[in-house]
Amino acid sequence: MSHTKLGFAIILLLAALSLVFAQAPTDSQVTPARSVGAVTIENAPALDGTLTDPGWQRAAIVSGFRQREPFERQSATEKTEVSVLYDSRFLYFGIHCFDSAPKKIVATELRRDADFSIDDNFTVLISPNDDKRNGYTFTTNPLGTQFDALISDEGRGNDPNWDGIWKSNAHVGSDGWTAMMAIPFSTLNFKTSNNVTIGINFRRFIRRKNEEDLWQSYLRIYGIERISEAGELTDLKDIGSGRLLIIKPYVVGGVRSDPQNGTRLLHTGGLDLKYGIRSNLVANLTLNTDFADADVDPVRFNLTPFRSSLPEKRQFFLENSGIFDVGFRDTQLFFSRQVGIDPISGQQVPLDVGAKVTGSLGKYDVGLLDAKTRASGPNPFANYFVARVKRKLLTESYVGGILIDKESGNRQDRFNRTGGIDANFILFKKLSLNGFLAKTFSADRYLRGHDWASTIDASYNSNLVQIEAFQNRVGPNFNPEVGFVDRTDIVTNSLDAQLSPRPKHGRVREYNFEAFYRRHVDTHGILQTQEWQTTFRANFHNGAYTDDDLFDNFIHRLSAPSHIFRNVTIPPAL
Repeated sequence: MSHTKLGFAIILLLAALSLVFAQAPTDSQVTPARSVGAVTIENAPALDGTLTDPGWQRAAIVSGFRQREPFERQSATEKTEVSVLYDSRFLYFGIHCFDSAPKKIVATELRRDADFSIDDNFTVLISPNDDKRNGYTFTTNPLGTQFDALISDEGRGNDPNWDGIWKSNAHVGSDGWTAMMAIPFSTLNFKTSNNVTIGINFRRFIRRKNEEDLWQSYLRIYGIERISEAGELTDLKDIGSGRLLIIKPYVVGGVRSDPQNGTRLLHTGGLDLKYGIRSNLVANLTLNTDFADADVDPVRFNLTPFRSSLPEKRQFFLENSGIFDVGFRDTQLFFSRQVGIDPISGQQVPLDVGAKVTGSLGKYDVGLLDAKTRASGPNPFANYFVARVKRKLLTESYVGGILIDKESGNRQDRFNRTGGIDANFILFKKLSLNGFLAKTFSADRYLRGHDWASTIDASYNSNLVQIEAFQNRVGPNFNPEVGFVDRTDIVTNSLDAQLSPRPKHGRVREYNFEAFYRRHVDTHGILQTQEWQTTFRANFHNGAYTDDDLFDNFIHRLSAPSHIFRNVTIPPAL
């Protein structure tokens, strides 16, 4: 039996066993109330980080947090209360993190979107459409520092590069720490709406105890990104100040002077527009886009012979970007950095106009994108069009399709098109089956035929056992010019198994034993890369850990020179 078939057999067996031995919840496992009614106010509370404003006395209060770590389902060791208010423009959260040892609260990070795992912190998850799949997270620490992210498909997509507009403040007191958040409904893409219900959840992290507490979705296999397990905030009425409309124009001027050309005036301008067609359908428009406010790309030193990808930083492309995700790991059918960025130099290619519509229509998630770049240096003008649709199935599953078209001024490469279908099925909350099938259409006749790619992946995830098996195929002529592929002409088979027992006593919270086998061959069956690895890990209650490779055997065949650094090149070994 092949490794892939063996992996699937193991996963299905474990899924069946999980149903046979499933237990009814005990008294200590009873789920608390999953909804809270919103309370409206006329005057916004003071955002001073404390909860002394009289308006908070009227707020709906959420409590009853339970541990996800270290002791699943048990009551949190420290009390947490969240007060919720709203007016026509903002959603307000007043957070009181009681602490029996306030002097031991950890608060160090002042940089936005930094790693908050080193601090105490609190996260609010909001799913504006209550679609049980997609949402935003807003996190703050006892210093009021902000972190936010865009969540899609229940954590399959988690993009911390998304930056929303919201306010926060915090204060450390004698009984713990308090924080306040004011999140505009416009950040959540709401226009005027009445009698709205949104998905919501809360997570607290206590650094010194390495303890994670949640209001809902507190099982270890879930976590805050499992939006289908979140609670609800109900009875939101008369919110928004009209149809969502945000216009951000810009004008740049300057003077250039040199002896040969004299003095010249420099000027340019453009705008970004965001328009709410309906509460769950948003249009974005950008003209003569200025990406000067985008973060600088991180510097990476790639020692492998394969291509590496950098994350998207531009806000126009980040808005609801998860809808366009189709692919598997290093094979993505649409990669927005191929639009408006030179793939060789990484320099910006001027974007004349871009338009995008994303959101939901009933049981369908839809996305349309069209962008035009003008000629710049070696890059000819190009027009990019993407159409994406996903049909929601059951609670957490979907099937979908995508069409991508690139039209270029390059006479040798006039067009490039990609079509694909994908699906993701979540069964019994623990078993995931997903995959995709795609084909490219290239202008170059030498890139026609053997231009398919596909993946089938199955994974099983429980507290004790985690197993994943997948096969990924990429044909030698698969050429998604608006996507990303680290290498073509490759067939990958992988099987990964982990065992995670937890001792009842001692300083170790969890042991982890992992073994995986991964084999890459080309489409003719010739071995390219192979790796066997076994690993032992121990995670301690204080957050320390050890990660030790017991055995690692790695083989890679170099069929072309691999450039490492400057004049350092590894020759091929055929």
